[in-house]
Amino acid sequence: MAMSGLRSVTVLLPALDAGLGEAPRLARMLGRADALEPGVLGREAQLLRHFRVVPTRIPVAPLTRLLDARDAGLGTWVRCDPAHVRPDLSTARMLACGTGLELDAAEAEALLAPLRPLFGDFGMPISAPHPQRWYAQLPAEAAVPALVPPEVALGRDLFDCLPPGPQGQRWRRLWNEAQVLLHHNEVNRSRTRRGLPEVNSLWFWGAGRLPDSALAPFSGVLTLDPVLRGLAKLAELPERAAEEAWTPGTLVDLVHVPGPAAIEQGIVAEMAEVLRLGALDEIVLDSTDGRRWVLAPRQRWRFWKRPLHGGS
Repeated sequence: MAMSGLRSVTVLLPALDAGLGEAPRLARMLGRADALEPGVLGREAQLLRHFRVVPTRIPVAPLTRLLDARDAGLGTWVRCDPAHVRPDLSTARMLACGTGLELDAAEAEALLAPLRPLFGDFGMPISAPHPQRWYAQLPAEAAVPALVPPEVALGRDLFDCLPPGPQGQRWRRLWNEAQVLLHHNEVNRSRTRRGLPEVNSLWFWGAGRLPDSALAPFSGVLTLDPVLRGLAKLAELPERAAEEAWTPGTLVDLVHVPGPAAIEQGIVAEMAEVLRLGALDEIVLDSTDGRRWVLAPRQRWRFWKRPLHGGS
């Protein structure tokens, strides 16, 4: 979090442990920066460094539901996102999930129609207030097994990623029965004719209840991440537009940017310029690998400092 009284912007970055050799200006800037005590790695830990959430967790499904509908505070939610799965000789692998399928609202509704009775029989109504984000509502007291997020499951043997053991048996059965219904849906025949991947499976993940509260010391948030957008909404923080990125007090999320080279092309020159002009006193950088730095105007004169290298 930013130091009190300073005109500061906080920037969330992806892991920088590889690719800094392709971003010499960023590496030089980080080499001259003031390093902070490293934090716990991972996206959830990164968000919890900047938001005080009660209870202390980042449940994906209810937070994105908060963006998509008005009932996020009712019960327990689990994401049941549309997915494309391809079988091979011994297993199946998920190749796309959610936004990667580019579903529209009409397709989502047609795919959901035969799934509603199935999910109703399992006691978890299913809905899609957003075409690429589907949800099932569980009773408040429902026990939910460990569920693997799609970015971890993509490309892997899915049978290693499904909920294990007796507690997961009900979820595996629901997954199999949903696949049968989706396989026969006319939407998939239409998508195949248009050269698009079939929506032939679902992926369960992100289960939980909406946190009681969230607080953060920011005046606004700029992000493409629906989870962070939901968290900001819970904390009653306004969304910033791109042209407001360097407004003091803003949290700027760049975790979606694919590596140091893209960061260098995108914002390194802007950061250097706002610091040089005195528009900000500092920029706090926080990467998902736990490394953190503070950039300040005086650091540009540290010519003796060596550029940062990956992993250092």
